Amino acid sequence: MTGASRKPLIVVAAGGTGGHMVPAHAVAQRLEGEGFRVALMTDTRGLRYPGLFEGVPRHVLAAGTLGNGGLAGRVKALAQIYEGARTARRLMQADRPAVVAGFGGYPALPALLAAISLRIPVVIHEQNAVLGRVNRLLAGFTAAIATSYRQTRGLKARLARRAVLTGNPVRQDILKLRDLPFPEFNAQSAFRILVVGGSQGAKVLADVVPAAIDLLPPELKRRIRITQQCREADVETVRDLYTRARVAAECSAYITDMVDKLRLAHLVIARAGASTLSELTAVGRPSILVPLPTAMDDHQTANARDVADQGGARLIPQSEFTPEALAGVIRAFADAPERLAEMAASARAAGRPEAAAHLAELIARVAGASTRTTTGGTAVASKAKAAV
Repeated sequence: MTGASRKPLIVVAAGGTGGHMVPAHAVAQRLEGEGFRVALMTDTRGLRYPGLFEGVPRHVLAAGTLGNGGLAGRVKALAQIYEGARTARRLMQADRPAVVAGFGGYPALPALLAAISLRIPVVIHEQNAVLGRVNRLLAGFTAAIATSYRQTRGLKARLARRAVLTGNPVRQDILKLRDLPFPEFNAQSAFRILVVGGSQGAKVLADVVPAAIDLLPPELKRRIRITQQCREADVETVRDLYTRARVAAECSAYITDMVDKLRLAHLVIARAGASTLSELTAVGRPSILVPLPTAMDDHQTANARDVADQGGARLIPQSEFTPEALAGVIRAFADAPERLAEMAASARAAGRPEAAAHLAELIARVAGASTRTTTGGTAVASKAKAAV
């Protein structure tokens, strides 16, 4: 980072997974459009996503995860975090940012710690309905806390004044689908089902969904068109199951035309990660959600419950996700086509398509008050609520 330009600098701290990197990128683009300089501080994994943060200064910091590897693993992680924070501190002293914006996860921790040590205002964004461990650790040191759900578990009452509901930013190519009508669906039309299991796929979906489809009446199976993301190890097995069931299906480890598949889908069966739900609600697609039971702090169940409570999804715990149960739900939807359209409208109503703009505005407001303390930042967050 250099001091050649007088435009305010915003450092974006994110890494690890696409669930952190995609929202961070969407907000960074908005900030650049408003005249801010942007730099990314991330871990080695944060650079593996093509098309993100191109043309933006990118700094790789050492980072570690405190929850893994027992005592020896935690000591090693602490050493890595300390090393990353020292590097970030040197960079920030050379070109002081107006704000450091963190998007959750341990890869963001070194940059956020460096900012706090230098008394640089910090804004954190939480993608899930449960405050993540890093965000929970640092929430008391922030100028503002951007949230994605109406209720965020783990956020202490004394910090509620700093919270601003912005939503979780999604990609522009997904947002473009929002203005398209829900695909026509009736008792005679094709029934297009999209099955996605997150970045790593989901074995339970590979085990249950084909078996459930095979339990459906022959006349319904003839109408079904499946697109299913599977783990690499499961692709051939799942494909063979659909072939034996005489169901038209596309199975792959990575769906290259996800935007088009989402545009055509009448129903989505998925895990309940933050990115998945923000996309489903931004577009307005009904879903059957099967939260990952081992997700940290059970945040996927909290995510899914929020959308289900608003009528946009059907939540089925993994312990109850059987072929028989799923077949019954799919058959009920096929027998009442209007129900899917109603759920689509409810999902769309739960969406927050302006999340990137609102979060960028919040960061810009904090940047405008960058000489204030954390207490002053609380006043900025309160003002931003009215705008967001």
